[in-house]
Amino acid sequence: MSDNDELNELDESGSSGDKASKKASGLALLLPNLLKFVAIGLGALVFIVTVAVITYNILNKGGRNQTAVAEPSSAWVGKRPEYQMFTSIGTVRTRTKDATPYSVVVDMVIGYDINDKNAQNELTSRLYELKDFVRSFFSAKYREDLLPTNEARLKQEIVEALNTRVLDSSKARIVLFNQLDVMEMQ
Repeated sequence: MSDNDELNELDESGSSGDKASKKASGLALLLPNLLKFVAIGLGALVFIVTVAVITYNILNKGGRNQTAVAEPSSAWVGKRPEYQMFTSIGTVRTRTKDATPYSVVVDMVIGYDINDKNAQNELTSRLYELKDFVRSFFSAKYREDLLPTNEARLKQEIVEALNTRVLDSSKARIVLFNQLDVMEMQ
């Protein structure tokens, strides 16, 4: 037999051709499945990125800051609260706590809620306690504590101390100084 006859016999029997066709058909079946999984993975990736970008933009409101900061030039809108003022304390003189004491002269006004009917009576009945409080409060301070740069903090301390130590049913809302002089003693 010749070589051609052997090839014809192998083709007719189909043993060698079937193996090659099975390999080709296996690759042909595997390729669509592989492409399907790659497409699903890419689709999932696109979906996740899209959801993440949309969520980020919603949370950041399109890239704007979430905290609204008022412009310093904008006018304050709203009505400032009105207070009834207690002015009967008068001028109080004392000395500072410094090693070389300074003289302190204070004329203080206490503001309370305009609708508080008890406050005037309580402040009037505690007038001597208020004068003593002012004297002892300022005599416990150093000259540096009484500088104009510390005035806001000083007023807040006085309001807190009045509300916790002196007043019972009423609340002081604001403290104003008609006079606050710190002078070197001669």
